[in-house]
Amino acid sequence: MASKNHTQHWINGEWVNTGSNRETINPSTGEVIGTYVKGGKEEAEQAIKAAQEAFANTDWRTNRELRHKVLLEMAEAFEARKEDLATMIATENGKLFAEASFEAEFVKPGLHFAAATVYTDYGRAAEWGAGKYSMLVKEPVGVVGISTPWNSPLALLIRSLAPALAVGCTTVLKMPDQTALTNGLIAEVLASVKSLPKGVINMVTGGHEVLEPLISNPAVPVISFTGSTSTGRALQVEGAKYLKRLSLELGGKTPLIVFDDADLDALIPKAVKALTVFSGQFCMTGSRILVQKGIADEVRKRLSEALSQVKVGPAMDPQYDMGALIDMKNVQRVNGMVEDAIAKGAKALVRGGPYTEGELAKGAFYRPTLLEVNDSQADIVQLEVFGPVLTLEVFETEREAVEKANATEYGLAASIWTRDVDRPLRVGREIEAGTVWINDWVVMRDEFEEGGYKQSGVGRLRGMTSVSEFVEVKHIVLQPGTIDK
Repeated sequence: MASKNHTQHWINGEWVNTGSNRETINPSTGEVIGTYVKGGKEEAEQAIKAAQEAFANTDWRTNRELRHKVLLEMAEAFEARKEDLATMIATENGKLFAEASFEAEFVKPGLHFAAATVYTDYGRAAEWGAGKYSMLVKEPVGVVGISTPWNSPLALLIRSLAPALAVGCTTVLKMPDQTALTNGLIAEVLASVKSLPKGVINMVTGGHEVLEPLISNPAVPVISFTGSTSTGRALQVEGAKYLKRLSLELGGKTPLIVFDDADLDALIPKAVKALTVFSGQFCMTGSRILVQKGIADEVRKRLSEALSQVKVGPAMDPQYDMGALIDMKNVQRVNGMVEDAIAKGAKALVRGGPYTEGELAKGAFYRPTLLEVNDSQADIVQLEVFGPVLTLEVFETEREAVEKANATEYGLAASIWTRDVDRPLRVGREIEAGTVWINDWVVMRDEFEEGGYKQSGVGRLRGMTSVSEFVEVKHIVLQPGTIDK
């Protein structure tokens, strides 16, 4: 790297400084903290070519021992720099340092799990007649394009990158502009992995001008995209022209379904965390709370008090409970959605909002907001806010709870709160979501799958299923015959 305050692309094992120069901002202060080169079509095509050559001209796709070794080396390299990575993430995208540290802690076990799959993935064979055999073998698809969002640029990158590498694919990483310096630090870590062949991983920082060449180039058969549902739909339309395979992890409106026998002492602090982690900029943010009528008053009171006490401030100051949004533009967007909801009948139980004076007004801070709504079809319920805005709805029966929980187009995750033994499975089976937590929120394990129903995505990451997104299955028929009698 030319400087720790300037990010370049990393292509074919080399630093590439082409593209337009841009500034990156600390959202906690509004100050410029560095510069980066913004990539486009030229850099994307250069990265695709490098990945193609690495796939064709090295033994990466066939050498399991090499892939296993590289994934373990990567795990140690990221572990050694996890504090630096956490500091940069917190500085550049505004999440609390503790949250950024949690993100960095996810890397090593994720890479270790992927390394294990290198040796546990097998085909199968059968003799279907005398001297007649069929074999199924799995082959890497080739070059994979991975598009990572700014809210968790490290953890969500590894979630797609690790299984793609494990099966033998080469990759082009489209990294977000908003975390450019973080991208550069990630590239530095990758560059330190001695056994990694050139061109297996290539990184370009940029926006749609980088993503478009990946989706339109037939040399990239698979795109693993994490981001908004609207962009995911657009990628499917464009990718259909090339029969592109897409792995999509998109938006969410996670409901917390609270029955009248729930442990409120456990629920309330978890509900606050579900809303405020990453400042609500998380696809699994607990953005809806559905409360049974018998305890609605108690939940309103206790949740309002708890959210009103959340301390919002700079990411690196441990006294605060929630950091900044990614930028002032998103502060204005979120506030506009709240004002629109109130104008249309939502009741503000806690009216947070932006700071208008003092030091915090210089940053992209937004205090948590709690709105009670009676209509599940209201925009504030139906649309992903991507900010610390929680809606509260009241229900009476299990059936009504399920109907309200399923009332949006999203289906990424849900949380059920009850002391009843049978109810969680009974209700959970009816919830249209890829993950359902019981008396908890955001419990994730690398060995268990993650993904969404409905408009929350296509495919699964983490777990054994994750590798299937990046392989082709080939049927080979062999007829060697039998020995003459």
